[in-house]
Amino acid sequence: MKLYCFGESGNAYKAALTLELSGVKWEPIFVDFFKGEARSEAYKKINPMGEVPALITNEGTMLSQSGAIQQLIVDKTGKLGGDLEHKYEIISWVLWDNHKMSSQAGILRFLLNFMPEGKRPKGAIDFISARLQTAYAVLDHALKDRDWLVGDSISVADISCCGYLFYEEPFGFNRSDWGNIDSWLARISNTPGWKHPYDLMKRAFPPS
Repeated sequence: MKLYCFGESGNAYKAALTLELSGVKWEPIFVDFFKGEARSEAYKKINPMGEVPALITNEGTMLSQSGAIQQLIVDKTGKLGGDLEHKYEIISWVLWDNHKMSSQAGILRFLLNFMPEGKRPKGAIDFISARLQTAYAVLDHALKDRDWLVGDSISVADISCCGYLFYEEPFGFNRSDWGNIDSWLARISNTPGWKHPYDLMKRAFPPS
């Protein structure tokens, strides 16, 4: 399979890490998002939504949206989907993350790290920061008495919710502030086959 992606994208990381931990063969295809490649006519022939990630399956079909890509891999491999009884609970966490956490974290991280400082909208930054603190509190509470979000092993619920939390660039998340999340992230990174997003996908901005 081919995954159109770039290292700075937490949403692409969710798909990439799911592919990697499931053991399927896949190839990362770099999309130069910050230079507008995802909005180009050439890329829109691959993904008409003009977004990253996009997966090209072995059958040659294209699938967009990280949550859908994760579910496809679960369905194809039988891995990372937990027990059948947990299916909808896992999906609910993926949807919660996509709506409540990753969407906010992605915007805030972009504003604070990839937008010129003079163009950063303070009001939007303050608003999103507050929403993210609420999301982190929900996640931290959910992990209070369990190792994984759903069931007894890592699933796409965990992979989705950690999508932005391994990045070092500042965006209002400090692991030391959230003890349960910190321990959970350690368990994820100790999972055999785990890799940091910048080790799975090419970066648009390599370290200087």
